[in-house]
Amino acid sequence: MTRDLRHGPILIAGGGIGGLATALALARRGIASHVLESRPAFAVEGAGIQIGPNGTRILTELGIAEALSPHVARPGSIRVLDGETTRTIVELPLGPWIAARHGSPYWVAHRSDLHRALLTNAEASPLITITLNAEAYKVDRTGNGVAVEMRSNGSAPTTPALSGAEGCGFIAADGLWSDTRSTLFNAEPPRFDDRSAARAIVSTYDAPPDLRAETTFVWLAPGAHVVHYPVRGGREIAIVVITTATEANRDWSQSVTAAWVLDRTRTFNPLLKRLLEAAEGWRRWSLHTLPPPKRISDGPVALLGDAAHPILPFLAQGGVMALEDAAVIAHELAASPGDVASAFARYQRARLSRIARVARASRRNGQIFHLGGGLAIARNTAMRALGGASIMGTYDWLYGWHDAGP
Repeated sequence: MTRDLRHGPILIAGGGIGGLATALALARRGIASHVLESRPAFAVEGAGIQIGPNGTRILTELGIAEALSPHVARPGSIRVLDGETTRTIVELPLGPWIAARHGSPYWVAHRSDLHRALLTNAEASPLITITLNAEAYKVDRTGNGVAVEMRSNGSAPTTPALSGAEGCGFIAADGLWSDTRSTLFNAEPPRFDDRSAARAIVSTYDAPPDLRAETTFVWLAPGAHVVHYPVRGGREIAIVVITTATEANRDWSQSVTAAWVLDRTRTFNPLLKRLLEAAEGWRRWSLHTLPPPKRISDGPVALLGDAAHPILPFLAQGGVMALEDAAVIAHELAASPGDVASAFARYQRARLSRIARVARASRRNGQIFHLGGGLAIARNTAMRALGGASIMGTYDWLYGWHDAGP
């Protein structure tokens, strides 16, 4: 049954993971939405994504877990290694252990597979409209909600773009460099974190045999770390290399050579280097942060995902936080369909402390990962003494999160 939000659908800027998940979460509650995607077509790109139980639980609620399941891998553990010696520092349990503890599994996937599952379901929903090549660049409040002006990015659209759209509310899920955030919320631009990440995919059969296990590997070294795990049902391995950097850019997919990656991982063990050498098509992006937001809603306008709170990748929670945002904002809109501003205000209250805690924990992990010298020795000793299960138990607050809604 469609719920009356009175003056049009919820407008959503951005057809990425956060935007599509929001549209699906709204449709599940009978609420119509219109997704405005600035790109003329959805690109098949991106790196891997780790989806903890707090994320897979939402994917199940959205009805896409079954379709996505054949394309994911289910690591049995996170194996943390000394980057130089390959010695295991600690092994953190996943697999059946974390599924039993939190009632939902831990998956790893290629981002494009997750996006495709979301998009397929969104396109099949009669409550969701998707317009491509429609950049929402100006949002005005009206007596009935919002009016959005749109423009084409200059490329030939695959679907006709509108010059404007109206709705009862507007959710900006348009990423790190959100125009809505900069114009209506915070003019401060994202700050470069003095680190860059590079990603690539390699066939599992081209990887060293010791690195083909259905495991998430984390290699630690001073000023750098490498993460890799199986994707696409185990046929491929997604690799992310994060190192210190001095130059920033806004490009999510800057092409870099394998030599660039190998130069920044020269202190790592030859076993890992063989994996890195086997990969092709390396893409680089710069890590950026913002101060914890003081507000992510303003009347009938709200921010979601990276537009609201870019999270550093050291806890593998950036995409999952967007899924959580989607679940909460849909729940609040369903609770008061005639009062979008109040629903967005409750969404803000529900999310700010959670967002801040996840951001702090992620930043702290980044500091711990990149220690060197005596501090690295102390870190390794402490992690071995605690043991994997005890360490994972300290993250019950993260993985055990549940949306209050139905």
